[in-house]
Amino acid sequence: MPKLTLKCDRRGHETCFLFRGNGRQHLLRIIAGFIAQTQGRIIIGDDIVDSLPPNRRAVGIVFQNYALFPHLSISENVAYGLAARGIDKASRQREAQRLLELVQLPTMAERLPRQLSGGQQQRVALARALAIKPSILLLDEPFAALDKNLRLDMQIEVKRLQRVSGITTLIVTHDQEEALSMADRVAVLSHGKLEQFGSPSDVYDRPQTLFVNTFVGSTNRMPGVVVSADRTAAKVRLDAGAEIIARPAGGALAEGGRVTVCIRPEHLQFVGDETGFAGVVGMSLPLGATVVHEVTTADGSGVKVSQARIGETRALENGAAVRLAPLAPSLANAFPATL
Repeated sequence: MPKLTLKCDRRGHETCFLFRGNGRQHLLRIIAGFIAQTQGRIIIGDDIVDSLPPNRRAVGIVFQNYALFPHLSISENVAYGLAARGIDKASRQREAQRLLELVQLPTMAERLPRQLSGGQQQRVALARALAIKPSILLLDEPFAALDKNLRLDMQIEVKRLQRVSGITTLIVTHDQEEALSMADRVAVLSHGKLEQFGSPSDVYDRPQTLFVNTFVGSTNRMPGVVVSADRTAAKVRLDAGAEIIARPAGGALAEGGRVTVCIRPEHLQFVGDETGFAGVVGMSLPLGATVVHEVTTADGSGVKVSQARIGETRALENGAAVRLAPLAPSLANAFPATL
């Protein structure tokens, strides 16, 4: 594993890490103390915890499969960590009931895990992790086993619990929408390298690298040549046959240099004049709240355009000639072309 120092504050932030072949669970287990890192340090608050065993790190963890004890009642599951710390039975029961009320399961105390739904089991696992008053809460793909509707409900619930408890929460996930919707800060890693760390809006709207722009969300990659550029804007002649203004996202761009311009489907619009670049509609797909159009440009490349379905928005006919342009120059990101 590359050298990496992780410092987790106690200000109640909730952070999602996005990984691509970086060992999501491996890194989580390093923070929890189940395995030792070969380099770098783990700092929780102001404490370096590298040499501490898991039971002395004050870390709460919720596993992907919840890992509830099947032979214990819900109340006993929640209070298990307190029992391990020698807390008396009456205090354990009071705290377990308080946490079950917090996760909105106050009447489930005497049931067994198998008598609960997946979403309810997840809330029990959260309550058990919160019972020990952890300095940081680790969630390992917490919504992967849930269906789409329940997943959204639980994302909202976990966000509420995180705000109420005020505990810094680290989530590892492969679901980008999950990370962007729940996180206060997002880290994007590729092959052990931290590509970008910032708010979800910054990561999505102002990506610092071509990898981040193409990995997080959907984007159209359009090659072109820099006509002129300064630190804030670049005029790019696209191979598709038009000049547009783009943000030099990857740093300073040299005049005459080849670049890749990234424009997200929802940041493209159809225009009725001679601005923008021309294309031909190949297919239109209505996707619930949006319609996605696939357009072939003059250089033969394909781009996607996403339109919100407002009123009578309909799919375009195949073969229709259209012109496209970014909604705003700041929404087109230009990166130096890679070989």
